[in-house]
Amino acid sequence: MEIVLALGVRGELSKLEDTLSSVKAVLVDAEELQETKAELSVWVGKLTDVCYAIDDILDEFDVIALQQQVNQRSIKRKVRHFFSRSNPLVFRFRMGHKIKEIREKLDQIAADRNNFHLPHVERSPLPHQQRETHSSIIAFNVIGRDLDKDLLVDKLVKVADGEGVAVIPIVGIGGLGKTTLAKLVYNDQRVVNYFDLKKWVCVSDEFDVKKIIGNIVVMNNLTLEHLQQHLRQNLSARRYLLILDDVWNEDLQKWRELSDLLLCGAPGSKIVVTTRSPLVVSTLDPIYVHNLAGLSDKESLFLFMELASGKGQMEQHQNLKKIGEQIVRKCKGVPLAITTLGSLLHMNTEAKDWCSVRDNPLCNVEQTQGGILPALKLSFNYFPPHLKLCFSVCAFFPKDYDFEASELIYKWMALGLLGSRYQPEEGEDIGKKYFTELCSRSFFQDVEYRRGIGFFTDTKFKMHDLMHDLALSIIGSESLILTKDSPMVPNQKFGPMVPNRSARVF
Repeated sequence: MEIVLALGVRGELSKLEDTLSSVKAVLVDAEELQETKAELSVWVGKLTDVCYAIDDILDEFDVIALQQQVNQRSIKRKVRHFFSRSNPLVFRFRMGHKIKEIREKLDQIAADRNNFHLPHVERSPLPHQQRETHSSIIAFNVIGRDLDKDLLVDKLVKVADGEGVAVIPIVGIGGLGKTTLAKLVYNDQRVVNYFDLKKWVCVSDEFDVKKIIGNIVVMNNLTLEHLQQHLRQNLSARRYLLILDDVWNEDLQKWRELSDLLLCGAPGSKIVVTTRSPLVVSTLDPIYVHNLAGLSDKESLFLFMELASGKGQMEQHQNLKKIGEQIVRKCKGVPLAITTLGSLLHMNTEAKDWCSVRDNPLCNVEQTQGGILPALKLSFNYFPPHLKLCFSVCAFFPKDYDFEASELIYKWMALGLLGSRYQPEEGEDIGKKYFTELCSRSFFQDVEYRRGIGFFTDTKFKMHDLMHDLALSIIGSESLILTKDSPMVPNQKFGPMVPNRSARVF
């Protein structure tokens, strides 16, 4: 970048970099305030657009600098190259014009800032210390679910007279631990001994009968007729347990199409369905419905304090325990909210920080679909800026995606979120640090560290559906996801005709 800067752009570029830092600092405060001040949203959108424009200009300078490093071998050649057709002087004037436009936009936006009384301060994230073990192991270690597990196991291993293949749904709002309970039941030794065959299928948003059957028989690229044949061969006269996790289908006809294919199992076969929607239950004709409740106040406090103050350390922090009781009361017994906020305060012994979380209106959890999102957003708000950007990238992966840490880190690198994109080794190290931090804050789950193999290469993990919903809500209107089948719709920001934003790809 030396040649470009030496030609008079150095001062403007330096100012632009300082401006970008200032804009990001203001955005941190404004983004949180817009949760309670709706009129801020338009202003934040304009400021965000300017932030991206500045970032684009800096990227253009980075590209020129990289081209010079690759193509030039001496100062003499660098100077000659600058005056060549491949690097014309018009670049300098074009950049100068863009910088001038951005400064004019900033002046207009700044004039509106006083209307919102935004402080211009540098915010520090809550102190956070890395945990030796991943938090999901502690958080979901059967705290408060023993009775639920035993009740469900009892229902699974008993056969009523004349009973064939029976359905048992587990129902509850997001974050209550329906999938966790299903896993506990699925791996219980009594269940393992009772059933001849066990299968686990994650259904999620799309209830595709062919896809579900393919997952059961572990075969792809076959016709529906061939899949049915394999399904009958697998299940015929065998007592099986099938878990259908995260079902949203409310179409009775689709359910009948699938259930008719599953009737070939032996008496005593069971299908366990986890769902957030009571309307799904009405299509299932279940023998029993397990309505999952939240944790008790005592269980909630134990889980929260184990995460926040450290395993077995609750009684040593009596001054914080009372504040913790007030925090978990707002979580309404939802384990995911408790886990996330507990991880946020992990090893933090400052009472003022605990009170800050307690007094934030986002801490309140409603017993409705999506009611937990504000509590998750609260934890996200305390992220340092680099983690906010890295986490938001997860929105571009499908729900229920089987992540690999290396894949995600490479995407962070490609987007320039890990420092210099031209020093891969340094970027990988930073990426590992950011990934570990997100794990320790309970934003990733089911993390599998393969021993004996490189951490970076073979670490696998998943995201809870609500964490994915949070990532989607964060990127909001700032993203445009395209597919070849995306319908074209008018859009003022991106032009007269763009694909529908609800379309998903990868």
